[in-house]
Amino acid sequence: MDKTTSYVARAGMIAAAYAALTILSLLFLQGLAWGPVQFRISEALTVLAVLTPAAIPGLTIGCLLANLLGIALTGSGVMGLFDVVFGSLATLLAALWCHRFKQRPALALAGPVLANALIVAAYLPIILAAYGFYTIPFTDIDLAGSYPLMYLFGVLSIGIGEAVVVYALGYPLMKALKKLPFFEDHNKS
Repeated sequence: MDKTTSYVARAGMIAAAYAALTILSLLFLQGLAWGPVQFRISEALTVLAVLTPAAIPGLTIGCLLANLLGIALTGSGVMGLFDVVFGSLATLLAALWCHRFKQRPALALAGPVLANALIVAAYLPIILAAYGFYTIPFTDIDLAGSYPLMYLFGVLSIGIGEAVVVYALGYPLMKALKKLPFFEDHNKS
């Protein structure tokens, strides 16, 4: 198999895995996959950008597809387009960061945490406010009407959720996958 075909195949597999895991998170974790507190299991796959450059388009396309499917499944309509555009942008930036700092995995994995915490938290209050919802989960604290508080809460909650998924699930996944021949040729580049 030539390099281009291999690259496209890897990117396609990563896109499919990311999209499938995101949709499974939506279906089974519901509010913990989309909303002010997020634990998207698929975000553990962002570590693949440390192992192969094919993960950069793979993760981005997978995120884009998952967010488009999310619109259909949640009925979020036009507001869901924020997630399609800016969520995919956050994933692209996270993947680029991971690949850039692949020699320093702890720093590389900070990319998805920062990108999602800063970017998703910026548009999520707009989506949630459009639906008349912005109460901190498990409390009666209503943040609606205060974008700075909604953004700050989002940065903290999304950042923590992302860090848990990326470091607790993604890091061990990366260590295990790094030993496989599938990634062997990309570990040197």
